[in-house]
Amino acid sequence: MPVRIDDHTHCTLIGDTLTIEGLGHEVQIVTDERLRLSVAVLAGERFAITEAEADALMAIGAADHRRHLIDVTPGSIV
Repeated sequence: MPVRIDDHTHCTLIGDTLTIEGLGHEVQIVTDERLRLSVAVLAGERFAITEAEADALMAIGAADHRRHLIDVTPGSIV
């Protein structure tokens, strides 16, 4: 799990080669359209996260800037 909530305001985002600590309100949660998943951004660094991790980050003040993606390809079930 690449997200650790240290208390009710601090978090640690853990990547393959980088670990960054910060305050919840410093985190931005966005949608990566190419990867079709949520990404946490802290200090300019991007970390792919699950929806549960996004919820946990929002609970400590992260800003949610995600967008719902819709596939308009004919025959798509989405």
